[in-house]
Amino acid sequence: MDNATYYNPADLAKFGNITAWQQEMGSKFFAYYAEVFKEGALSEREKALIALAVAHAVQCPYCIDAYTTDSLQKGADEAQMMEAVHVAAAIKGGSALVHGVQMMNKAKELTM
Repeated sequence: MDNATYYNPADLAKFGNITAWQQEMGSKFFAYYAEVFKEGALSEREKALIALAVAHAVQCPYCIDAYTTDSLQKGADEAQMMEAVHVAAAIKGGSALVHGVQMMNKAKELTM
């Protein structure tokens, strides 16, 4: 059985290599990225859980792997991680549904 996927898990470890083709912008991105995830008004654990939820909302398998690991390392448990995923699902589902109002408005406009 072929276990190959479009997303190669080994590529996550190569993320730092994106600076190879554009050093200045890549370095600025990584400096910003590191600053964002430092302890601040939110704990590093809270930020990891937010990142995990966003990873699911944007459906990035690399980010899901990275922030599953990061959340566990920062002390989150499985229930907290799954709850974060459900928050992402609720927001993503709600954002699709609220656009139904736009559809309803347009349908009313066209059928009047």
